[in-house]
Amino acid sequence: MKTIAAIATAHGIGSIAIVRLSGPEALPLACSLTRKSSFSPRHATLSSLFDATGALIDEALIVYFQAPKSFTGEEVVEFQCHGGMMVASMVLEALLAKGARLATPGEFSKRAFLNGRIDLAEAEAIAKLIEAKSEEAAKILARQMKGELSRFVNEARESLLEILAYVEVSIDYAEEDLPEDLIRQMEVKLTALEQRLGEVVAVSEQRKGLMQGFKVAIVGKPNVGKSSLLNGLLHYDRAIISDVAGTTRDTIEEEMRIGTHLIKIVDTAGIRHTEEKVEQIGIARSKKAIEEADVVLALFDASRPKDTEDREILDLLETYASSKHVIPLLNKTDLPKVFEGLENALHVSTLSSLSCVVDTLREHLDTKRMDEGMLLTSTRQIASVRKAHEAITEAKPRLEEAELELFAFHLNEAIGALGAITRPYGVDEMLDKMFGTFCLGK
Repeated sequence: MKTIAAIATAHGIGSIAIVRLSGPEALPLACSLTRKSSFSPRHATLSSLFDATGALIDEALIVYFQAPKSFTGEEVVEFQCHGGMMVASMVLEALLAKGARLATPGEFSKRAFLNGRIDLAEAEAIAKLIEAKSEEAAKILARQMKGELSRFVNEARESLLEILAYVEVSIDYAEEDLPEDLIRQMEVKLTALEQRLGEVVAVSEQRKGLMQGFKVAIVGKPNVGKSSLLNGLLHYDRAIISDVAGTTRDTIEEEMRIGTHLIKIVDTAGIRHTEEKVEQIGIARSKKAIEEADVVLALFDASRPKDTEDREILDLLETYASSKHVIPLLNKTDLPKVFEGLENALHVSTLSSLSCVVDTLREHLDTKRMDEGMLLTSTRQIASVRKAHEAITEAKPRLEEAELELFAFHLNEAIGALGAITRPYGVDEMLDKMFGTFCLGK
């Protein structure tokens, strides 16, 4: 297999940059670049680096990982050179000139998978840990990187395989009836597993925001102070503020940190009836933002009486009451209060402190924390566990009716679905697509 090389650190200026080599020629290439005869495994060695012309490139730390005790399971050498794009690029170019091939995105992790160093669940955890949106997400992904999800999947598969073994024997010896106590044991195991998988899927769906970042939408009719609220939360003037209704024509998205959570906050166009085509498009996007949001900040003007537009927004939010967390806000409380209703609303003024909004958001997002317990971290994982859960649900009646062939078919479906999370078979194309989304050098 060809020796591959890539810069493993992010582009930009930094104190160090790492260039990584993996493959059968990794050590000879490192010796050629440094003019040394050998390196001790897992020892950092300070060495000069030279290009093909003999010119000095840099003085760097060289770390050699001997196969199979490396991330990829192959011979691996890392060059920890001075930061900045030029030095790392020169080291990479020198390695390519000596015969290495530029790695494709995710190729190091793909080789680790193919060499049995990690499974797909651990590979996904590595990729997602880099982009974690909260402290809780980082903790969950760190546990999965150490095999927590893999152990969960393997235990579930082992339970199914054990049941399947009994069934396959019974199919081969159809004249023999299964003992009643054995059928009961299988039913108990399947019911427990069905419940466990269902709980994991439900919790993972509810807490997607931990992995992807929570989305918070600011909604209301025109001129209630939505853009002022966004600017106040961000502590700078991101959105244009005007007394003219319909100033905000499109959604404005920004990221900010609330407690330990990174959230995406969305300012939307004011929702009202209008004949203006461009504004209609903005209003449609506002409604879409509500559908996609985890939390909705519903803003109303306390200094104006409740009108038809306010009622329509309240009716719209009522349709999402079961699926969205809505926080009603009465703005402009520095003026005489005229708006009636919304006794549970937070009273705010976007011209002063918004700490009550921040505190309320943080308290709600903290309820989504999950430092312990199993959480699926990707749509692919959730779909696989859901498929396994559905297959088990379909299998149970077949066992009760002694339709063992169909029962075994559904169990094999469940086993295949769970296996897709960790180590499926015959999926080269899928692996190329999956690992191709990784960072270059990872």
